[in-house]
Amino acid sequence: MTHEKPPEGVSAGIAPGADVARLCALFDGLLTPGGAALSPAAEQELKALAKIFDLDAERPAVELWPYVRAVLVRQAPPETAPTPVEVEPRTVLLVEDDADAAADLTEALDAAGHRVVGPFHSAEAAEAATALHPVDLALLDINLSGEATGVDLARSLKSRWGVPVIFLSGDVTAAAHNAELAAAMVIKPYSGRDVLDAIARLEVA
Repeated sequence: MTHEKPPEGVSAGIAPGADVARLCALFDGLLTPGGAALSPAAEQELKALAKIFDLDAERPAVELWPYVRAVLVRQAPPETAPTPVEVEPRTVLLVEDDADAAADLTEALDAAGHRVVGPFHSAEAAEAATALHPVDLALLDINLSGEATGVDLARSLKSRWGVPVIFLSGDVTAAAHNAELAAAMVIKPYSGRDVLDAIARLEVA
């Protein structure tokens, strides 16, 4: 299934594990006070990444990299991260505003043996359901119908119930600015396999 065209570059697979490891090695010095200065070529690469994620590429590199890194690592961890062979069935809260995407994803989760609570189209309904059904993790679209956003719901699920969240989003900017709320991210357009792989990664988080 495919929904919403991603920012240019994302669909080209800019964040497989090997690339994430390379980028972290290149830019993580920015996270340390007094770290080595970037070469002009590295600075241009970081600005290009920032533009892909709709971030302000004119901000200093030291401010840009934490946002870019958060999206990259949560979308595709470095290839050194272990991959579980088997994934235990999980109870998954599904909150997706696109009805077709929700139906396709429900089918993929069911086929993989997961139990689905939902799908819901609003944060309010999903939060009410969470109070009644214990869930292991939540798949949240950031942009939802209703007053509360997926970001609001993620914050509530994390603080009230300790539920890990996977963001499903075509709004990469919002995902980058709220990355600390998510255990993982799947950027649209995504496949059912992309989501199942993200759930599998949580098994070893």
